[in-house]
Amino acid sequence: MNTIRKKLEDKKIVILGFGKEGLSTYKFIRAYQPELPLVIADQNGKMTIEELQSDVNLSFVLGDKYDENLNDFDLILKSPGVSLANIDYFIDRKKLTSQTSLFVEAYRDQVIGITGTKGKSTTASLIYHILKEAGRDVKLAGNIGVPFFDIVDEITPETIIVAELSAHQLEFIDNSPHIAILLNIFQEHLDHFTTFNDYQLAKLNITNYQKKEDYLIYNQDDLYIGNLLRANLFEHNTMPFRRNMMLDTGAYSYDSHVFLMENKEKIDDYELGALHNLPGKHNYYNVMAAILVARLQEVDHKHIVTGLNSFQNLEHRIEYVGIFNEIKFYNDSISTIPETTIAAVNTLRKVQTLILGGFDRGIDYQTLIDFLAKSEVKNIAFTGPAGKRIFDEWQNSKENFPENYLISDDYHKIVNFAFEKTSPYKICVLSPAAASYDQFENFEARGRCFKDLVLKIGNNNNKS
Repeated sequence: MNTIRKKLEDKKIVILGFGKEGLSTYKFIRAYQPELPLVIADQNGKMTIEELQSDVNLSFVLGDKYDENLNDFDLILKSPGVSLANIDYFIDRKKLTSQTSLFVEAYRDQVIGITGTKGKSTTASLIYHILKEAGRDVKLAGNIGVPFFDIVDEITPETIIVAELSAHQLEFIDNSPHIAILLNIFQEHLDHFTTFNDYQLAKLNITNYQKKEDYLIYNQDDLYIGNLLRANLFEHNTMPFRRNMMLDTGAYSYDSHVFLMENKEKIDDYELGALHNLPGKHNYYNVMAAILVARLQEVDHKHIVTGLNSFQNLEHRIEYVGIFNEIKFYNDSISTIPETTIAAVNTLRKVQTLILGGFDRGIDYQTLIDFLAKSEVKNIAFTGPAGKRIFDEWQNSKENFPENYLISDDYHKIVNFAFEKTSPYKICVLSPAAASYDQFENFEARGRCFKDLVLKIGNNNNKS
């Protein structure tokens, strides 16, 4: 903590972006420097948090011009959601920092960092669960929803910190964690990053600053990761994982087993066929990464197996909602890219109705259209700007179009459509392949809206 405090002492500071992390930063600074002049800069034109109103050493820059004159400050504490892509003047990079950057610099030797376009929340939670079950002093923070500064008072020299790290958090860091996990890279967040290449380079920062004694655990099946690693020479330890092909060192899965390898020898074997709480072959990648971390932390086979078997999958990730009118409903609102929608349909297998679309980030949907045109999905509800674009592109492609479709932004109509068109013993899944910001605050709000409507309409149908 002292390392972080020294970085902030006697500086002219602006907190750029005032969401959950911005508030956490404000509270952290005020806990030990109550009279330090602070500025909050946010696009939101109104600040309604009561505790701020009485702070005489606090001032605001709000509205559309919130990001002007940032070079007037010694430190710019940027929140992850704030994009600098549209700023038309040079910002001194030395002035730019964040909670993530300051935290990783202070605690890097204790940090296990996880990133990837998809799977990072599941993998971070699984690692945390296994270490907790093994009796370790472990904390979970970062993009998972707990700001890093909120846990600093709980950290001892023995604490292991499992950190879920988004590309937004990694974009401007200059330190990397002792153990880094790179799960996958797909097109996403093109509204925040200028190019897909910039997004990839932000992800790579999780390993860019590692030392010789550090570890990178990475998905060897991912072509983008492979290209990035070949283009950059790293001296630290690497531990790959992949499916259906043996490795000299690291982990690979074959059939329903995960094998750990060391110097071309099998040293451990985990049977995953009974892991009902982690459905789908895509979760094998998350499991392999978690097992490799656990072994680096010297967790024995017995405790790893116990942790895997007792882990509960996270909400909004191929989450079973219930069965109504003999139709099974699943909530996969976390799906914001085509690849995760394809994975959900492949995992559930009996999907007949799919809810698709939302906020349009400009990603390529042709692979998803090709997949769905050959699938057994017969009913599709297209929603939001992304859904309308998928509908238009699919029609123009003249590929096999769904038997029944609905274009609507009204989730009540969408869920009614699912009840009307889905056959008994088949599945309806919300797996949008798009962000939620067209009409929801986040994917969690979208998923809960869907679940609430399924339960309400389903229970009403059962009463009639």
